[in-house]
Amino acid sequence: MRFFDPHIHMISRTTDDYQSMAASGVRAVIEPAFWIGQPRTTLGTFVDYFNQILGWERFRASQFGIAHYCAIGLNSKEANNEPLAKEVLAILPRFVCKEGVVAVGEIGYDEITSAEDRAYEAQVALARAHDMVVMVHSPHRDKKRGIQRSLEVAKAAGLSMQKLVIDHNNEETVDDVLQAGAWAAFTIYPHTKMGSERMVELVRKYGPERIIVDSSADWGISDPLSVPRTAALMLQRGIPQEHVEQVCYRNALAAYAQSGQIDLAALERSPEIDRTQLWSDNSVLRGQPAQVGVAAARPSVTAPVPN
Repeated sequence: MRFFDPHIHMISRTTDDYQSMAASGVRAVIEPAFWIGQPRTTLGTFVDYFNQILGWERFRASQFGIAHYCAIGLNSKEANNEPLAKEVLAILPRFVCKEGVVAVGEIGYDEITSAEDRAYEAQVALARAHDMVVMVHSPHRDKKRGIQRSLEVAKAAGLSMQKLVIDHNNEETVDDVLQAGAWAAFTIYPHTKMGSERMVELVRKYGPERIIVDSSADWGISDPLSVPRTAALMLQRGIPQEHVEQVCYRNALAAYAQSGQIDLAALERSPEIDRTQLWSDNSVLRGQPAQVGVAAARPSVTAPVPN
C-alpha cells in the first residue's frame, strides 16, 4: 500500500524521518509554506524559504524515493504584519507557477482578523487567476467560524469547490466542508488536532469521499508516520482497504493532480534513487556510500507501524 502525506513540513524534519517514511510506504508529500516558529522580518527571508522548499527540499526527498511537491503562500499568522505581507503578496506570482507547486497555501485564518481577510482574499484571487488549488489552514481557536469564513470567501471569489482543500478539520467542521463540496483534510497531530482513533470513526461515519488524511508534522512534537499509522489502525478496525487507500492516497492525488504537476504513472512505479547526485554541490550522504537504483521494498501496513 502506498501513502501520500499531502501536508507535512519536511524542512523541519531530519533525513531519519525521510528514511522511516519511505520504509513505511510514503510515496509522495506536499510541503505547504507555513509559519516557521518565529516571525520573519524581511522579504528576503520569504524568498529564501520559498526557494528552499522548491529546490533543496525536493532534492532531499528524492534521495529517499519520495516525490516532493509544495504549496506556496503567505501564512495566516504572518498576514497580520501588513507592511511585510504586502511585499510577500507582490512576489507570490513569481513562485506559484514554478515546477512542483501544486497549490496556493497554506493560507486562511489564525485570529480571523481583517488583515487575514485581505491576505486570504488576495491569494484566493491569485489561485483563481492561475486555475490553481487552494490549501486552507483553519485556526486553532474558533475553528468552525474560521472554516465557515474560508468557504464564504472562496465561494464569493468564484473558486470551484473542487479546487478547495480545507485542512485541520474536526468533528465540528466536517459537515460544513463536505456540504460545500470542498475537500476535507484532517491532520493527525498529537493532542492538538485529530487523533487516529477519532479519524477511524469519522471515516466509518462519513465514508471516504473527499476526505484526506495528513500529518502536518513540523518543528513541534509531531509524527511524520501519522498517515501509515492511521491507515494501519483503520484496517485493524474493519475499514475496507479500498476506503483506506482512498483517504490515505488516492483522494490527495485527485485533489492536487488538478495542478497538472503530478505524474500519476510515475508514482505507481517503484521509485529509483541516485545518491551520486548533488544539489548546489551538496548531498545527503555525509561520507556514506552512494546508493543507485530501485529503493528498498516497503512493508505492508496490515499491522501498526512500530514505534
